[in-house]
Amino acid sequence: MNHSDHVDLLRGGVAAPGGEWADLGAGAGAFTLALAELVGSGAVIHAVDKNAVDLRQLAIAMCEHFPDVDLRAQVADFTQPLGLPLLDGAVMANSLHFFRNKDSVLQKIHAMLKPGGRLLVVEYDVDRGNLWVPSPFSYPTWEKIAARNGFTGTRRLATKPSRFLKQFYSAVSINP
Repeated sequence: MNHSDHVDLLRGGVAAPGGEWADLGAGAGAFTLALAELVGSGAVIHAVDKNAVDLRQLAIAMCEHFPDVDLRAQVADFTQPLGLPLLDGAVMANSLHFFRNKDSVLQKIHAMLKPGGRLLVVEYDVDRGNLWVPSPFSYPTWEKIAARNGFTGTRRLATKPSRFLKQFYSAVSINP
């Protein structure tokens, strides 16, 4: 996938430019950069990842491509308290599939979001994983998980082919 594919996967989940967002499990920031394009100038994005090297690379890319977006990189485990303000939205792109118990993670994410805040998920559209993607979840499974954890308005945004596990999908779910 390339940058425009990443943007396409998130596009329908960002209701308006601006705001304060987080990319949880940002890695080197492919989806952080896509989010930056969508939220635009004046927005704040908290990129959270355990890998400091990836976050430094992301900071360089953000300065080069989106200098008017305020990136706040944080080397941390997003399942632990982060000290973030309440967020307008969060992106979890290929990060939730590392957890078998998604409910405990999602309860923490739910508490990070303002009322009306959006959770954008990008995931492989399968329910069986492998060594590298241990616990993926299809879109129908995501609908159930999201509802069980207090999210509403869940809808699929887009799909893109994947070389590894057939296809990716993106979805948005709302903190009511």
